[in-house]
Amino acid sequence: MSEAERRALSKRTPDSAIVFALAFTGIVVSFMMTLVTPLLPELPHLLHVSTPDAMWVVTATLLSAAIITPIGGSLGDLYGKRRILLILLAAVVLGSVIAAFSSTLIPLVIGRVLQGAGLGAIPLGISILRDVLHRDRLGKAVALVSATLGIGGAVGLPVSAVIAQYLDWHMLFWLSGVLAAAGFVLVYTLVPVSTLRTGGRFDAPGAIGLALALSGILLAVTKGNEWGWLSPLTLGFGIAGVAILAVWVLYQLRTRHPLIDIRVATRRTVLLTNLASVMVGFAFFSSAVALPMLLETPTGTGVGLGQSMLVASLCLMPSGLVMWAMSGTAARLTAARGARVSLLLGITIIAVAYALALLLMTEVWHTLLVATAVGFGVGFAYAAMPTLIMGAVPSSETAASNGLNSVMRTLGSTAASAVIGLVLATNLVTVGDLTTPSTLGFQLSFAISAAAGVLGIVLTLFIPRRTAQYGAAALPE
Repeated sequence: MSEAERRALSKRTPDSAIVFALAFTGIVVSFMMTLVTPLLPELPHLLHVSTPDAMWVVTATLLSAAIITPIGGSLGDLYGKRRILLILLAAVVLGSVIAAFSSTLIPLVIGRVLQGAGLGAIPLGISILRDVLHRDRLGKAVALVSATLGIGGAVGLPVSAVIAQYLDWHMLFWLSGVLAAAGFVLVYTLVPVSTLRTGGRFDAPGAIGLALALSGILLAVTKGNEWGWLSPLTLGFGIAGVAILAVWVLYQLRTRHPLIDIRVATRRTVLLTNLASVMVGFAFFSSAVALPMLLETPTGTGVGLGQSMLVASLCLMPSGLVMWAMSGTAARLTAARGARVSLLLGITIIAVAYALALLLMTEVWHTLLVATAVGFGVGFAYAAMPTLIMGAVPSSETAASNGLNSVMRTLGSTAASAVIGLVLATNLVTVGDLTTPSTLGFQLSFAISAAAGVLGIVLTLFIPRRTAQYGAAALPE
């Protein structure tokens, strides 16, 4: 798309208004991922179900986000990114209303599935920025919208904790519905329509195959602790998911209009960036699992810090605020030294933060320091990843490629939930009537997260320093 076409797209709306609308939307949809976290201990009682059944309120959202994000990206490339973005926001509004009226498990899970679909709005928003902004303004805008994936969850967590503690729990969903509706209005009013389209038709068999493959893999990962890692159910879902994924890849290579172009996805820059994204997603979500547990564990065993959910949420909030504050700095570093350097710096900061966590876990301010440092690192990494992807793929495949990158982050986060949860659940200490994760359990969690950061560093070092640029991307490497 030429610069004249870009100016024509955005001439009626200031660039700052477009960025604001898309960043607000990103914060809203990422808020959906941590919306029910404060409710988890109470959900079995509130819904009159078992604890494993209640966890489907979270699992369904993760599955929906992972499946809809790449499909939404492909639909955006085909039929218009703004149009699909509005559909996803409408789904969040509908899901919020269904959940707000629910008092049993099934309708609540349906509502959460629709809410999870909204996460695809972030890669679509990044792709819209590429279509409508001048390249000189693109870096900072991409960094900000990409960072909303962490900002919404970190900032929204204390809000959810306050509502869950002091108000009726249904208010969480009325709030999410109002926010999603506001995002819909902002996008409809401020974001221009892009005429850039991909030729061809929607790959429905590919979408079904990807949905089945991701469902099998994610169910095995998320339910492994509950079902048993060697149980027939876990192994069955995991093996079936991997097998379907292998067949899906072969199909994608042979079909004329694939859902995701595997040849593009396996280019060295794209592949290594996506693999590094798994490590960043793992390390980022590890802090959301381990640090609140450390803060909320009673002090009676000599391990925990004995804080409330609200205090724990407030300790994690600076992580999201730092990601927002650092987006401009990350964009300037990317423009000056390249996205590869920004990603490398970010993952290095994350690894160092977890190394420090091995020594600093006895005071509340220790967890605040670690969470903030992780936020610094994730801010640089999240700013760099879309830039690397967009510089290595044709502009007609931006949304689908960014959607796949978001799925990689989700896979990392899901794996972190399972792995760190398993480590903490199997390393326990008992003093009197109290049984809590042990010091060793937390240390192992931090060591595993640091190792994920180190692996991410290695992967990033193999990303080419120079990558062929595509069309209007013209982005720093």
